[in-house]
Amino acid sequence: MKLPNGRLADLGNKIEEYSLNLNHQEGKNKAILFASKLGITIENAELLKQALKKAAINEDVVIQKTNEYGTYYNMKFWLKTEVGESLILAAWIIRSGESFPRLTSCYPVKK
Repeated sequence: MKLPNGRLADLGNKIEEYSLNLNHQEGKNKAILFASKLGITIENAELLKQALKKAAINEDVVIQKTNEYGTYYNMKFWLKTEVGESLILAAWIIRSGESFPRLTSCYPVKK
């Protein structure tokens, strides 16, 4: 199953303010993983953004759960850069009353 309306995926500010932010209490561990495994930092965040947008359209998802807030989807996809490659977990929600997915989290899967 593909992410519904993946072409409309909204990344919001999750990448800069959370996933690649070394100063964010919870996000810093993700930022360290992105930098060490893939060489992706806040300075080249566009690499990750483009990969997420492409994955939102092309990759398969698994429905995690539906509740009063909406339907949650998880997807895994491989991302390769000049530094390395890693399986990426991306989590999305389509909120109740909305028709487009919003990124809730993403990080390289530890191996």
